[in-house]
Amino acid sequence: MHPTVWILVLWFAFTATHLGLASVRVEPALRERLGPGPFLGLYSLVALVFFVPLMWIYFGNRHAGEWMWFVPVGPGLRVVLYALMTLAVVVVVAGVLNPSPASIAPGSGAVRGVYRITRHPVVLGTGLLMALHVLPNASLADLAFFGGFVAFTVLGAWHQDARKLAGGDATFRDFHAATTFLPFARPSAWRGLLEIPPLPWAISLAAVLGMRWLHPNGLWPH
Repeated sequence: MHPTVWILVLWFAFTATHLGLASVRVEPALRERLGPGPFLGLYSLVALVFFVPLMWIYFGNRHAGEWMWFVPVGPGLRVVLYALMTLAVVVVVAGVLNPSPASIAPGSGAVRGVYRITRHPVVLGTGLLMALHVLPNASLADLAFFGGFVAFTVLGAWHQDARKLAGGDATFRDFHAATTFLPFARPSAWRGLLEIPPLPWAISLAAVLGMRWLHPNGLWPH
């Protein structure tokens, strides 16, 4: 079987099991039957069963298959991509450091900083980071892997919204109404960037510089 097909199959299986086990019908029943700890163990094990081979197959077959388009990554485009990657990482880090009612461990419902950008900064910031790899990585295997990552983050964030709304939490309902789903979909997003404190910026810049050091020839093919 072509690596691209394996990547698509594994993404489908990972997404279906990840969201299915966390659904409002399945998760409560399994938690009650197994207990919280064993349920989390099962959930993590099932995720690893599909995610580990997914990563192994992709990184063993990078740029495999027909190329749908080719965009040369010269110095100018490389600077733009790294700048956008830094913004994406800032969104992720700011979300980790400042949980919201949409987080797994709920936090404050204040709509400022990164939450002017998106109500799912960790998940959709990761999706944005992966999406930045699609333009210059256009082989079938690359598109399946990075496209699958983007699709999973969007579906995962949508599923989280549905679960939280179904739970009837008034704080989350207000937070949901006051925030946007897609990153940078409102003009106030740029105000939110200015409200993000220095620490997430410093961590993100260090992370992107680390990526550049680990990939001296760039994250994209020449």
